[in-house]
Amino acid sequence: MAEFLKVLTFQDAREILQQNFAAPAAEIIPLENCFERILAEDLTSPENIPAFTRSTVDGYAVNCEDSYGSSETLPGMLEYIGSVFMGEETHFTLGSAQCAWVPTGGMMPAGSNAMIMVEYTERLDDKTVLIFRPAGAWENVMQVGEDIDAGEKIFQRSHKMRPQDIGLLASLGIKELPVYKPYRAGILSTGDEIIPFTDQPKPGQIRDVNTCAISAALQSCGVIPCPYPLVKDDLPSLKKAIARGLEENDILLVSGGSSVGIADYTLEAMLSFPDSELLFHGIAIKPGKPTLAVRAGSQLIIGLPGHPVSALMIFHIICAPLLRQYKARQEKGLLTVNIASQAGRDDFIPAKLLESETGLAVQPLLGKSGLMNILAQADGYIHIPYEKQGLPANEEATITLF
Repeated sequence: MAEFLKVLTFQDAREILQQNFAAPAAEIIPLENCFERILAEDLTSPENIPAFTRSTVDGYAVNCEDSYGSSETLPGMLEYIGSVFMGEETHFTLGSAQCAWVPTGGMMPAGSNAMIMVEYTERLDDKTVLIFRPAGAWENVMQVGEDIDAGEKIFQRSHKMRPQDIGLLASLGIKELPVYKPYRAGILSTGDEIIPFTDQPKPGQIRDVNTCAISAALQSCGVIPCPYPLVKDDLPSLKKAIARGLEENDILLVSGGSSVGIADYTLEAMLSFPDSELLFHGIAIKPGKPTLAVRAGSQLIIGLPGHPVSALMIFHIICAPLLRQYKARQEKGLLTVNIASQAGRDDFIPAKLLESETGLAVQPLLGKSGLMNILAQADGYIHIPYEKQGLPANEEATITLF
């Protein structure tokens, strides 16, 4: 068993959680239901895009050599032999000094390798077209497979599907995708002082922020949240609520009762289940030092701090990398101010990403610890490693976006 409040690094905490948490299963679902789902396999193209050589402009298909030397003062003269119709295969072939009308997206006739835009042409009569500028080989033309080749890797495993991705796959005729099944996470807020956020608190009472905030954070990671009613600091009630949470979910997040206190029965309740083990209690970070994790059989229980700011920051630092199947987006920018830090622990500072005259800037949001308004203004957080005692202004910093 891990020692009570023996702190470890957040990297070690992440590794321990990963070792004790099952990878998600995969499922195959229709393409139209894949928005924001995570690919479970690499995806390759089954065909070429485009499948035929086509025009990207309205104009005349030509062999580029027949256009050489054309100008406004000395236009080229080509024989017009027909038109291409949208959605139909082109069966004729251009001969020497011949051209054909092709609309945008139309199939190029055999014998052609360039398009002259209609703006640079003039129809002299039924059989003659004047061209006022030359065209290079494959100008204004998209060749077979120029966008995507058959067999080309389109997306890698763990790619999060966006609307444009779904549109691309629809153009390839892909009807369904292998994606990860979303985890289901239970959320349990505890404490005698916690009341529903819809109620008016009396002196000494606090609205339940964590259930709503953590539920939203879980959804941002593609996880299905399962919030439960508030639980008082009562051992039988905690055991009953935790048992239900474990039965109905892949993982259980419990906020409150992770610090050392006479009324904190949370850890005792977690360890009351068969084959349970304390994985760690205490991480050398700020905020969220008293965070804990318990393995109950084959399932994980993570004990988050009760304070909403600490709970949400710990979720992003510890839980999100475990639950999402894709990497968090990061940006780099110059720090706007100096940041102090205490050596021997990893500090995570809420920060805002700004546009500046020289590029991106990262503004740390400093203030009293635990101000929810500060976190609400943040785009992400800055990590100050334990071996440093701060970061100077104008140094490049990485912000991990929420």
